[in-house]
Amino acid sequence: MTFFLQMLVTGIVVGSVYALVALGFVLIYKSSNAINFAQGEFLLVGTYICLTLVASYNIPFIAAIFITLIFSALLGFIVEKIVLRPFIGKPIISMIMATIGLSSILAGFVHIIWGHETRVFPQIFSENPIQLGEIVIAPVYAWALVIVVIMLVIFSLFFKYSKLGIAMRATADDQQAALSMGISVKTIFAVAWAIAAIVSAVGGVLLGNINGVNSSLSTIGLKVLPVAILGGLDSIPGAIIGGILIGIIESLTGGYLDPLVGGGLKDVMPFIILVLILMFKPYGLFGKKEIERV
Repeated sequence: MTFFLQMLVTGIVVGSVYALVALGFVLIYKSSNAINFAQGEFLLVGTYICLTLVASYNIPFIAAIFITLIFSALLGFIVEKIVLRPFIGKPIISMIMATIGLSSILAGFVHIIWGHETRVFPQIFSENPIQLGEIVIAPVYAWALVIVVIMLVIFSLFFKYSKLGIAMRATADDQQAALSMGISVKTIFAVAWAIAAIVSAVGGVLLGNINGVNSSLSTIGLKVLPVAILGGLDSIPGAIIGGILIGIIESLTGGYLDPLVGGGLKDVMPFIILVLILMFKPYGLFGKKEIERV
């Protein structure tokens, strides 16, 4: 029972980070109906920026996080304006292919600047484990969960009460109606991409503190796609629930099934779930089913 609870806690923590990164997928899909296949590279770039500031320039971790968030927001704005804005009004597949090309370009820059070796953050969180009965939790896991919960609450309040958040929701529901109300859809697109880059960077920094940083970290972006699809690509609460579910399933698979099959099943389980979702629930658990009348 203790082992099960340990795996459950690990799954919830990692799943909450997945949920945060999945929020970027949902925002971009809701605003432009496109899927951003460069989400993993946003995560990778933000993580390396923070690591460089902390490890090479001895900038305090909190300050490095804020600088990374500003850099990520600017990166999102620039990418949307230069790379993706020309595709507004074009077939969605064009924008999707542009994000695939963008992911290769960003990955190439990362390899050129930082190489392929695994790097680790300096000791930031306490090494003393947190004991909850028989369950042992590393402080980095506890802090990761706290940070993710705080960010998810902030974004939920932002979308519900702020003028910009309400404008983003209006644009997601009906772009033509939003335009008629004087909302700048181009601005909303840019903000969506900036937020997607920010949440990816935070997720990458948290995972980098847990597992180290190398180019394979970008695969998290692809792994999070099943999270967004499970919850529903147009549902923010769905991204949160989907992230935690995928995290728990992945953790339990690694703890119970991987030893039986020699390993590797944990990494493919999210994609097995993805196939099953698309077969039986193509709009996800909370996604809106679109009915087109002819």
